[in-house]
This record gives sequence, C-alpha cells and structure tokens, in this order.
Amino acid sequence: MKSIRKAAVIGAGTMGSGIAAHFANAGVPCVLLDIIPPSLKEVERGNPQARSRLAIEAIKRQAEEKPGGFFDAAGAPLVEPGNIEDHLEKLRDCDWIVEAVTEKIDLKKSLYQKIAPFRRPDAIISSNTSGIALKILTEGMDAGFRQHFLITHFFNPPRYLYLLEVVPGGDTLPEVLETVETFAEIRLGKGVVRCKDTPNFIANRIGVYAMASCARLTEELGLTFEEVDAITGSPLGRPKTASYRLQDLVGIDVSYFVMENVAKLLPYDESRDLFKPTELFTRMVKEGRLGRKTGAGFYKKEGKDILVLDARTFQYRPQKPVSFPSLEALKGEKSAGPRIKKLIEGSDAAARFAWKHLSGTLCYSARRIPEIADDVVAIDRALRWGFVWELGPFEIWDAIGVRESVERMKKEGLQVPPLVTDMLASGRESFYGREGAKKTAFDFPSRKPKPIPGRPGVLLLADVRAAGQPIKSNRCASLWDLGDGVLGVEFHSKMNSISAETLEMIFQAIDEAERGGWAGAVVGNQAEHFSVGANLVELSAAAKEKRFDLIDGMIRNFHRTVLRMRYAAKPVVTATHGYTFGGGCEIAMAGHRIQAAAETYFGLVELGVGLIPAGGGTRELACRAHEAVPLSVGADIFPFVRRAFETIGQAKSSSSAAEARPLGFLLDRDAITMNRDRVLADAKRAVLFLAEQGFQPPRRRDAVRVAGKPGLAEFEIAMHQFRQAGYVSDYDVHLGKSLAQVLCGGEVDDTDTVTEEYLLDLEREVFLKLCGEPKTLDRIEYMLRNGKPLRN
Repeated sequence: MKSIRKAAVIGAGTMGSGIAAHFANAGVPCVLLDIIPPSLKEVERGNPQARSRLAIEAIKRQAEEKPGGFFDAAGAPLVEPGNIEDHLEKLRDCDWIVEAVTEKIDLKKSLYQKIAPFRRPDAIISSNTSGIALKILTEGMDAGFRQHFLITHFFNPPRYLYLLEVVPGGDTLPEVLETVETFAEIRLGKGVVRCKDTPNFIANRIGVYAMASCARLTEELGLTFEEVDAITGSPLGRPKTASYRLQDLVGIDVSYFVMENVAKLLPYDESRDLFKPTELFTRMVKEGRLGRKTGAGFYKKEGKDILVLDARTFQYRPQKPVSFPSLEALKGEKSAGPRIKKLIEGSDAAARFAWKHLSGTLCYSARRIPEIADDVVAIDRALRWGFVWELGPFEIWDAIGVRESVERMKKEGLQVPPLVTDMLASGRESFYGREGAKKTAFDFPSRKPKPIPGRPGVLLLADVRAAGQPIKSNRCASLWDLGDGVLGVEFHSKMNSISAETLEMIFQAIDEAERGGWAGAVVGNQAEHFSVGANLVELSAAAKEKRFDLIDGMIRNFHRTVLRMRYAAKPVVTATHGYTFGGGCEIAMAGHRIQAAAETYFGLVELGVGLIPAGGGTRELACRAHEAVPLSVGADIFPFVRRAFETIGQAKSSSSAAEARPLGFLLDRDAITMNRDRVLADAKRAVLFLAEQGFQPPRRRDAVRVAGKPGLAEFEIAMHQFRQAGYVSDYDVHLGKSLAQVLCGGEVDDTDTVTEEYLLDLEREVFLKLCGEPKTLDRIEYMLRNGKPLRN
C-alpha cells in the first residue's frame, strides 16, 4: 500500500473544491486546477492570478462559507490553485489525482489524454463521476493508466457526508484499491462502499428511484409539496430536508439531469419510465426555477417568509399547516423502525403515500441484487451514509415486518422480488439477525445467514450490547466491558444531557477500574451527539422554586465527578463527537485525554442563558490559562485569561475539533479521529497506551497563578467600553463581571496563587447567585421555549 502525501483535484466546482478542501482537512497538500476563465479579458491573459481565477475563487468560497469545506483557517493554504493550461506539471508530485469535471464523457476522456503525460507511473487517478461507467471512461487509455484508475464517488458536501462509493475496474491493481479504501477510511474519515460498475452505482440508483417515486405519487395522490415533505422527512427516518426541500438544495436542474440520465442508461430497468422527469420538473428547469441557487424552486424566500409553489397555479403561496392523524400519532416515537411501522399502518392520505412510496422503494432495492450489489449490507450502508437515512431499505423491511409487509404487497397486486419470497420460504423472517455477538445478514446464493465482516479499527456499541449485559446501568448511562481490560461509560439520556445518574455512573466506572484491575475507562457513546450539557429543564424548575440547596448539590456533585476523573489512578479517555456543549464539554475536558471525532463541536455556551459554566469548566479554563503561560520570568498571564474570557463570554463554539484547539478546549495531548466510527476504538487504544506507559495521574493544582484584582480592573474597563459602544446590555456587563470574578481568582493580588478547589468554590458561588437573578431566569425560559438566546 502506497502513501498519499500529496493530491490533486481537477475541476474547481462545488464538488471538486469540496474534495480539495477535505484533503486539506486530512493534512494532505492538494493542487486544485480548473480551466482558464472563458471571460478573461485580453489584458488579463498574462496575469497568473487571473488565469487561475476559478480555482482561487473556489478555495475562497470553501473557506468563507458557513458551514464551509475547511475545518479551520489553517486548511486553505494547503490547497494550491492553478489551471490546466499552465500547471499540469504540478501533477508530477501527486500521489492521487481526482477528476471532478462536468458529467460529460467526451470532456472527461479528453482530459485524461491531456493529463496522462504528467501522471507519475505509480500515481492513482480516479473520477468523481456520479454514474458514468468506468469501462467507458478508460476506453483507449493504456494499461498503466487503467491499472491505476478507479471511480471514487464523493457525496456533497464532501466534508460532511460519510459515504464514498469506490468502483474498481477489471484492470485496477489490488494495491491501488487497498490504498484508496484505507486512506479514505482513516485519513478522509469516510464510510467506504465498494460498488459494481453499473449506472449510478448504489446510493443514487436507489435514491433517485425514491425521488422519482415521490414526484409521481405527489401528482397521483394530489398532495402539496409541504405535505409530502412533512411525510418524507423524520416520519420515514430521513433528514428534515425530506424530498422537495432537498431538490431545492441540490438544484432541480441537477435532479432533472440525473433522472433523465438514469432513464437513458437503463433501457432494461423495469422502472425506467418512472425515472423520466415529470412535466412539472421539465417546466421548472425551463423557467429557471432551480432551487436555492436561483432564489426559487419548490420553495421561495420572501423577506422572513418561506413560500411554497402551488402545483395548480404555478404561483408561490404561504405554506399551510400540515396535519394528518397518522403523523400526529408518531409524536414521541424516537426510533425510526417503530415510527415507520406506525406511519404505514395508518389509513389517511399521509399513510397511503408513505406505504406506496416505501413498498415500491423496498421492492426496487431487492430487485437490484445482484445487479448493483451482492448483499443487503452494501445497499443499506450506501443509503444511510450517502442520503442520511436512519435505516437502509432492508433494515426498514425488517422493522416493519418482512412477512407481514410482503402479504400486504401481494394483496395489493405488487410484484414481490423472488429473492424476498425465497428467503421467507427458507424459514428466515428477516434480512438481519445475530448469532451471539455477531451480526448476520441473509446471503441469497446460499439461502442462509452469514456473519457481516467486521470493519478493522471500528468498535460499535451495538455489538458490545449484543454480546452481553452491562456491568452496571441506570436510566441515563451504562457501564460496559469494551474488551482488552477497558471499561466504557455510555450516556443514553435524551440528547445525552448530564444528570446526577450520568455523573454517578462515571464515578462508579472509575471505582470499578481502580478496584477491579482494569486498564482504564472510555467515556463516550454513539448517539447523534456526545452531550448537549446539563438538563436545563431541571435547573430551571429548581431555580424558579428557589431550591438553591438542590442546585448547590448538583454543582458539588458535578465538581466531585470531574475531580474524580482528573485524579483517577487509571487513565480515563473521553471520546467526543457532535455537540459537546456545556456540561458535556466539561466532562470531556476532565479526562486525561480527549479522542475527538473531527466533527466535534465544543462549546461552553452557558452565558447564552445568563449563567457561567459551573461543572468545573470556568475553573478548567482558568487553570489552562495558568498552564499556558511561558516559564520565562515576568510572563504576563492576562492574555491567556483574556482568551478564556472571550471563549466563555462570547459563548464561542468550535465548528470542528481542529477549531477547538485555539479556543482552548483541546490540548496538544488530545487527538482527532477523522472517521466517526473509529473514535471509540481509538479512545480504547489511547487508554491501553497510557496504561502500558505506566500511567500516573496529574499533580494536584495547588498553586494556580491568577490575574487577580488587576485583571478584574482590565475586564471592567473593557466591558464599560463595550457598553458605551452599545455592543452589550447592562445585564451582559453584569454577567461579564461575574465570569471575570472566577477567571481572575476573585479579589486577590496578581502575585498570589490559588488552588483549583478555591476556583471551584468561586465558580459555584457565582453560579448560585446568577440562578437567583430574574433576568437569568428570563433567558433560561426563552431558550427553552424558542431554542435561541435572549438578549435582555
């Protein structure tokens, strides 16, 4: 397997520049080339900047957009812009060249001829095509080119969407395939699905069928676009963008092209006619109603209002409330499987739409085996990872009951694929099952279940749960044996909010690790988010009832837990991902290492609800300010305290794990994992590494240097200036002073040192005072009601 030290992307459109940015996120320098702008003026023809303008502007867009393609500002300089007339020479240094130009066969093939002389003999080349056959793309290319060529189909945006479809050709060398798949898994953080060389591969083949099915059924059942979106989002286990909002996002012209292309490329497909764009789609493309990029599609924003297209009048109108009994019945149903099953058992128009759409999609998916994939696992992963479905087609079929749904399909005259009826005839009732701890999938050729091969470097809690019972468990958290002498604390409360039960489980885990001869413990989970912080509803109720004794107990318990984590005799590693806010961030920072997924969003955001971080977070950033001061005599601590003040005071949150370092949430000792499914395994390895190195807990923080009274004075002046300029309210100033009181160590001299226990007491006192402030209570209530902060 070869190393990928430098990459190139040719084509600086949305996809190409996004792929280049993601190479940079992985720390790999990347050349980004595009054509010389056709509109270049004569006087600009000799200007290198002007000739590479398309690539330069694409990099700038990826850096400036929110959310953008880069993890942080350090990524953009790793992408080197150029053009394909002047800079093909730069390809000689590249280990992997990705072609991401427009989906035109002749254009791609002529480009390959052009770059072939500049490609090193061992350099990998791939196409980001979304559906053109590999054998067509490599026609006429020499053997060396074909041996190093494959398709790598990224999904948009490349930074965020997990799926990478990889299509090898008959001539592709095994080591080329292994290099790309391994690099993509580990360095790019992708979920790789190997596909066959068939039109649209797996995800788009099924996804486009689902899209076309929605379009036809909307007309057939006479539903509005907002009604269909209400049905095909969360109720069917799909993203909130649902169907028509998704079309507006990706571009209606793109959807039109994909459907038209599938219809042309699949003359043998039994559902070919379904793929042909409807009259509605054709008219929208003709009139330039292409979605967000043109300002109007199925939806249109006017001022603060989002209007929807009326299919009958072709005019935009206000959206109408969507109400169906079958949708109302789903409220409170967290799991996708039961939610979908309950929906299709309804009798109203929404339930009929859902059943017709789902039954067609399930049967179509089954008919594609073995054409596009040999097993159900590849299809389910492709739809979950590429289209962000909560469950893939065959996982949905299991959830609604295969035999029960097949009988319903037959009654309604639907042709059920023989693969499915054969499975039922064999006595198997589901596509998936378990044999002990091993998850199995039904193998159609042998007509029996086979274990699903494990993914190296991936540890899934679902497999741990299937292997046995937890060591300990309560309503909010469980303690598991992760193997190799490592314990795992899993949160499983709503949004993984931190409660007394969560803290108690962490405490018990450390006790167990120390007493039971374990190597150490990992604190992590595989829900959507690591933790959104403390339970604000419980805090609000206690504050309104003036139960300050209860709040005091909550804070003391939190402090007891974070200190227990920090000074545990066995290593504790926190494995973070997604939202890691408030108390979740404080728990994360309390461990001896953080193993963060690249897409972890850290933040101490309590000031947004009129409070300061009081789970040890304010104390932690004050101590980190002290530890960051250079050892030179007379070094000033205030700049480091000011950074902590700005981080907490402005409720800053990182847009990635990389961005968390300059904010002070991640330290040099902490590590980042690009692939979200590998975080727990990497955290477990970190525990074992620390244990093998003869782990010793850190020293007590008994002499923490603080900014003291001079620091408080500086913050007071700064806040006065902000108030005079109208940037903050009087209450913001009050909150700022309260925060500064803790970060500066209170009314002490700047030559004094304090203990971290002193800082924790100060943190608790300030928090309790703020809980009694009416304006803080207003901020908390407003956040709970509206999901956004109040400035009062």
